[in-house]
Amino acid sequence: MVVAGDFKNGITFEMDGNVLQVVEFQHVKPGKGAAFVRTKLRNVITGAVTEKTFNPTDKFPPAVVERKEMVYSYNDGDLYYFMDQETFDMIPLNADKLGDNFKFVKENMICRVVSFKGNVFAVEPPIFVELEVTDTEPGFKGDTATGTTKPATLETGAIVKVPLFIDIGTKIRIDTRTGEYLERA
Repeated sequence: MVVAGDFKNGITFEMDGNVLQVVEFQHVKPGKGAAFVRTKLRNVITGAVTEKTFNPTDKFPPAVVERKEMVYSYNDGDLYYFMDQETFDMIPLNADKLGDNFKFVKENMICRVVSFKGNVFAVEPPIFVELEVTDTEPGFKGDTATGTTKPATLETGAIVKVPLFIDIGTKIRIDTRTGEYLERA
């Protein structure tokens, strides 16, 4: 059992049929009255964040969220297929489980498939990916304004802001959490 008095950031537990993860917690001991635990919780499945206070002795069943590395194979309409690297089983997932940062994933990349009790609710792409620029405006010699960016289309179809010196065919590194250009690869 997970006791509210022992909450730490990242702990997952079940409450009222929901799987919650502690984002922030604070033990409060007022001068008058009983102590309590103030928390900020994120619903792991829906992503909704709520604030709630608990008695330090409240107990909840732990929730084991499984993260398994799988290879993204291909998509067929609204279904995206992932292959288990150990058993070679193919798992089809709907597009609504993928999230916005999946636009940086190309075929044969390893992603983490996140599930709870066998039900997949999210896919985490690699944190850093290297992709080729397929379309952007050309940079001009002497155009050296610091911090100026231009839009560039990547091989996956995603559009990111890149510095002026990046040309078509250049491989760049992207942070999938923020969707920002990091460096040339």
